[in-house]
Amino acid sequence: MTATEPLAHRARTLAKAGDQEGAADLLRILVTEVTGQEVLDLVLTLDQYSLNSVNGRVTLADGSRFFYKFHSEEGEDQTIAEYYNAELLSEHGYLIDRPVYASGEPGRQILLYALREEPRLADVVRANDLGEPGAEPDSVILAAQAERDAIAARILVDTLHPITAEQSAAEPIHQLFHHRLTTPGAAPGRGGRIASFYEDARFALGDDPVELDWEQLLVARWRIDGVDYDRTLGALLDEAAELLEPAALAPFGGVVAHGDDHNANVWFETEGGTHPLVAFDPAFAGRHVPALLAEVKATFHNSLAHPLWLYEPALAEQRFGASVRMTDGVLVVDRDWSLTPLRAELLVSRAERTWRPLLAALAERGMRPPHWRRVVRLALMLCPLLVRNLRAGGAGGHTPATSALAFAMVVQCGAEPVSGSDAVADFIERIDFIERSGS
Repeated sequence: MTATEPLAHRARTLAKAGDQEGAADLLRILVTEVTGQEVLDLVLTLDQYSLNSVNGRVTLADGSRFFYKFHSEEGEDQTIAEYYNAELLSEHGYLIDRPVYASGEPGRQILLYALREEPRLADVVRANDLGEPGAEPDSVILAAQAERDAIAARILVDTLHPITAEQSAAEPIHQLFHHRLTTPGAAPGRGGRIASFYEDARFALGDDPVELDWEQLLVARWRIDGVDYDRTLGALLDEAAELLEPAALAPFGGVVAHGDDHNANVWFETEGGTHPLVAFDPAFAGRHVPALLAEVKATFHNSLAHPLWLYEPALAEQRFGASVRMTDGVLVVDRDWSLTPLRAELLVSRAERTWRPLLAALAERGMRPPHWRRVVRLALMLCPLLVRNLRAGGAGGHTPATSALAFAMVVQCGAEPVSGSDAVADFIERIDFIERSGS
């Protein structure tokens, strides 16, 4: 870190290194410069969902209080051109919390929202997962999600339009997928976070760990909970580098979308007896978001990332296990983990209410590619693989048991079952079945 680095980037570096006081000092300077007011109090928050961002609360000299959040990821602060798109989303009918203050200057990206006391939907659903006293029942959460999913479908279908390769490439959503997979000069699918997280590393998988290196992990075949899968991790990365390349997605249309409205970026409003879901932090929103990427992040992170294994591996370690053995080049993984009933129903809601209408509209307009399932699966796969380091002992906090859970989910998202099924295959089949039965 150097003194010339932009404030947000420096603050994130200090926060991730554990120097919250130093990060807060820099953020006070940044907030003062953005708002023109002295900062009376600033609290920094690093919760389990703050994988690539920092957030907290701040009080200004006039007594106004705000929730702030900023991203500053490696290699990205010079490439996100239109960082905040709340107005665009609101104009098209999304329920979106618009910031009072915003800075989009590279390395100084920060949003300040009027402080809300409502919980984020991520916290509401987590309390339900854990059976905490006073947790919202499944029916209340599902009703709120159903309304959101229907609204999103209507907007996605209404805004679906042809896009050029240049328009696709300019969309910041690719920062969440292809750009984290590649680096100029690196082999396709072997750059970006793949290189920084996993290359030349050792891996320990399972309660009684099987140890192997990166090259061995890339070529291993998988059998997960008795189901064999048709692709290795190396083959999946090669395929993702090709099919998720921004220009390759352009022929299949674009939409106006948030692109990153997972539950940690959604307020669960509580007034008036209803619970509209209001999104915030549209850092990766856009006007020409490739249609098949628009709902991927929320689909994965709201359901398949839970319970616990991605965001809270230390807690998952106490509750779940994974037996792993290597047999004739096959990693055999048996888990005692599964989706909770609520998470499974949330996945069904998004399949039926959002993905089905979108895929139908793509088909009607001649924009749905024959390999759409591969595009969706590969994008789902990259959500956990590139959002944090899944290696035991790495920066993601994983243990051998939770690392096995994590890589098993990566493979289940990207690869196809040779026979049998799993939660991801059921999701894809549900979309396909509904699509065919409604045609």
